[in-house]
Amino acid sequence: MKLKLIVPITREQKGWTKFFALPPLNLLYVAALTPKDVEVTLIDEHIDRIDFEEEVDLVGITSLTATAPRAYEIGDEFKKRGVKVVLGGIHPSALPQEAIQHADSIVIGEAENLWPEVIEDFKKKRLKKFYQSPQKPSLENLPLPRRDLLQGKRYLTKNFIQTTRGCPFDCDFCSVTKFFGRRHRFRPVKDVVKEIESLKGNFTVFADDNVVAHTKYAKELFKALIPYKKRWFSQADLSIAQDEELLKLAAQSGCEGVYIGFESLSDIGLKKFKKYINFKDAINRLKKHGIRVEGSFIFGFDSDDKKVFEKTLRFAQELRLDMATFHLLTPLPGTQLYEKLERENRIVERDWSKYDLSTVVFQPQQMTREELQEGVRWTMKKFYSLFSMTKRLFPPPFKTLPHIIAYNLSRKTYLLRSLKR
Repeated sequence: MKLKLIVPITREQKGWTKFFALPPLNLLYVAALTPKDVEVTLIDEHIDRIDFEEEVDLVGITSLTATAPRAYEIGDEFKKRGVKVVLGGIHPSALPQEAIQHADSIVIGEAENLWPEVIEDFKKKRLKKFYQSPQKPSLENLPLPRRDLLQGKRYLTKNFIQTTRGCPFDCDFCSVTKFFGRRHRFRPVKDVVKEIESLKGNFTVFADDNVVAHTKYAKELFKALIPYKKRWFSQADLSIAQDEELLKLAAQSGCEGVYIGFESLSDIGLKKFKKYINFKDAINRLKKHGIRVEGSFIFGFDSDDKKVFEKTLRFAQELRLDMATFHLLTPLPGTQLYEKLERENRIVERDWSKYDLSTVVFQPQQMTREELQEGVRWTMKKFYSLFSMTKRLFPPPFKTLPHIIAYNLSRKTYLLRSLKR
């Protein structure tokens, strides 16, 4: 039996993104859950081309909302050739009735409790249309991801690890909670260490939505990482700078950078946040320990007016953020935001490929769609201007200077290309 696992991309992702792509960890776990008598190949469209003529028995495709049209296109093509197709991932899990039009089966939610059954049912020619587990899988004793399938593929790093799943914050625009749940689940630290020991190279990216969300677990993990002298990057929140012990352990364990979601300067959630955190002091503490900071901002909340762009730019520059991403609020299916805007009849675009966090797909409340789109472009252009980079990045810790400059210049290049579209 031959199984082909596929990561689709949008046409706009071809080119630049392949230099910053990370391995499809979800499919590496699916491959690890597959019985050893099944021959598995991985096709990642960031890097590979799909050969529809190649002999294959079963195709598994993962999909985000922005890649759903391409996933459906691939599924339809294989189905025309008589190949069975299974779709999974965040978008098919949110809209299984839509996804099943392009597949034979849909895996709803996480695969650990379901995938062995899918393979067994396929072998016995009794595939069901939908597979869904009544409970979230335990993260104990997970198999190691099949990184051997990455041989010959070039990624930013192949060392991509997940230590926790779930998020208690339940932001109305985020699809993570619906997929992984609000309760944190943890991999045993000994299992994480075992995986660390299996990796080549000393740079690792943790896939967690917030690697410090559970302080006790994070401290245990960081202590265990110290002897391995790894360098790592992950998402976190500013609580990491409020706990001196946690901050020191993160630095000692090899933390070189964190991606922090500031989200919106005008949204009420951040206003509450500002009451008990001095942002500038927190960023300075991180930098003092050699940890660079990439900030994430979202434009388009109902509380945003046209002043939000200049205000956010000034905020990011005053904090001297090493890097930043600026996204457009996007009502992803399955989120509370999607339901709200649907009720208000404000969703104006139904082409899922445009749900890429860079395109306005709904009617903002305090500006036009064009003003919101142009405001994001203006902010990105100003933030990555030569003047801004000089102001933000100097003087940096010498060891991180090449990485920071390279990232900023690459982002600037991508921005200029996107502005010409």
